[in-house]
Amino acid sequence: MRATILFLFLALVIVVGVLLLLRSRKISEKYAILWLVVGLAAIVLAAYPALLGYIATAVGIQVASNLLFALAILLLVGVAMHLSLEVSRLEDRVRRLAEEAAILREQVESDEGSDANDD
Repeated sequence: MRATILFLFLALVIVVGVLLLLRSRKISEKYAILWLVVGLAAIVLAAYPALLGYIATAVGIQVASNLLFALAILLLVGVAMHLSLEVSRLEDRVRRLAEEAAILREQVESDEGSDANDD
């Protein structure tokens, strides 16, 4: 019983923490949705611990904790993949902005050089 209360409390801390981060604009909505789903799933599993056993039996896994670990690994792989895609997109954007800044700097310097030659 104490473990159930502890896990329920931790799941509620996750949900409240994500909502506070979202409210203070420290996390974007697309990431907050993922963590809210994880937190709500944790609340459901903490409130109904037998549910994990039923799901594990339904998918043919003998030990319910193995299902939990498998789901956690899949979640972490999905988050890592998504963050890798975001980093790649941002790297391309930074490279493009750096190229545009270099072109603009060259144009400004050449305009300043032509203005100095006109005097």
